[in-house]
Amino acid sequence: MARVRLSVAERREELLRAAVEQIEARGVAAVRIADVASALGVSNALVLYHFSTKEKLVAAAFTHAAEGDLAHLRRLLGRRTSALRRLRAAVRWYAPTGQAKGWRLWIEGWAAALREPALRDVTRSLDQEWKAALAEVIAEGVAAGEFRCPDPMASALRLTALLDGLAVQLTSYPGAVPRSRAQEWADEALARELGLPAGR
Repeated sequence: MARVRLSVAERREELLRAAVEQIEARGVAAVRIADVASALGVSNALVLYHFSTKEKLVAAAFTHAAEGDLAHLRRLLGRRTSALRRLRAAVRWYAPTGQAKGWRLWIEGWAAALREPALRDVTRSLDQEWKAALAEVIAEGVAAGEFRCPDPMASALRLTALLDGLAVQLTSYPGAVPRSRAQEWADEALARELGLPAGR
């Protein structure tokens, strides 16, 4: 059966989806251009035509995977409700006990970024976008008098650091931390950062 001819944008999207799947299955270090090509039944040359190197393919795949999650985060934080409700929804979704996808991919990316400058630049930029989005809504809540927080960006950094660390524990060591306990810690951390009494 002949393959359907795709536009450049559609082909690129297909290659990025395949690259994400291969990275999740094999890891950044082990994945090859040939793995992505083989998964789609295309030539190595086609993959290289679109991305030129494995490093560029991997960096683009991480950006592609994260953009979907960032778009969902922005939708959660852009709802017409209180800043506190938006933050709670975002933290519950982003937490490793929530519906955010791709924790294995992120853990792979963090490890590979230690040695690959292009990937480090991509993961750093995406990480900063997450923190900035949270900090902006924290600042909105402070301005509206919903809660107190002297440094929204520092609070966003501490919250995401906790959630990222919990993700490593839950993803790498299943059963090390009960999921319900991890969710309690995330809720408690948010309340603490916003100067709210526990359980509010």
